[in-house]
Amino acid sequence: MHPRLDAAALDTLFRTARTRNGWSSQPVSEDQVRELYELLKWGPTSGNGSPARFVWVRSEEGKSKLAALASEANRPKILAAPLTVIIGYDLDFGEQMPKLFPARGEAMKAMFANSPVIAETTAFRNSSLQGAYLILAARALGLDCGPMSGFDNAGVDREFFGNSRLRSNFICSLGYGTDEKLFARNPRLTFEEAGRFA
Repeated sequence: MHPRLDAAALDTLFRTARTRNGWSSQPVSEDQVRELYELLKWGPTSGNGSPARFVWVRSEEGKSKLAALASEANRPKILAAPLTVIIGYDLDFGEQMPKLFPARGEAMKAMFANSPVIAETTAFRNSSLQGAYLILAARALGLDCGPMSGFDNAGVDREFFGNSRLRSNFICSLGYGTDEKLFARNPRLTFEEAGRFA
C-alpha cells in the first residue's frame, strides 16, 4: 500500500494545473531536464518497451527551426518557452527488448521485427503514454507545460531525426508559465458522459 496524495498534490498534477501559452524568462537547467527524465522513465509501457525518444530543444537555433515548422498560433509559444521537447518514438524500439525485458526480450525483439504494423502501433501508443508521464513528472517537479500537436510532423522528423527510424508524436513546451494568453478553464465531460460500468 502507498499513501494517497494530499489535495495540494492532486491540484498540482490535475485540478489546478493549466496548459500554458505564456512563459517567464526563467531557464530550465540541464539538471532539471535530467531529473525530469529520471522520473518519467518509470511510467509503465507495454512490455517495458519504452519506445519514446526525446529531443530537448533549447538553443535559439533549435527553437527557431522548430517554430518554423509549427502552426502560426504555436510559433510564439515555442520561441518564448525556455525549452520545448519533441516527444517521438523509435520504430526500431524492439532492438532494446533484450535489455528492457530480459526474460523474453529476444522473442519480443523478433516479434516486432517481423510485425512492423504492430511495432508502429505499439511505439505510437506507448510514446503517447510516456509523453503524458512527462507532463505529470514536470508538474510534480514544479514546471509548467504547454503540450501541442499543431506542427509539421514530416518536417520535424526531417529536421530533428534525420535519416532515422524515429518519428515525432507531439511537442511540449516546459518552463515557468505566466498568465499571458491563459484561456478560461474549459469544462470536462462528466463521469456518465465519458464512461460506464460493465
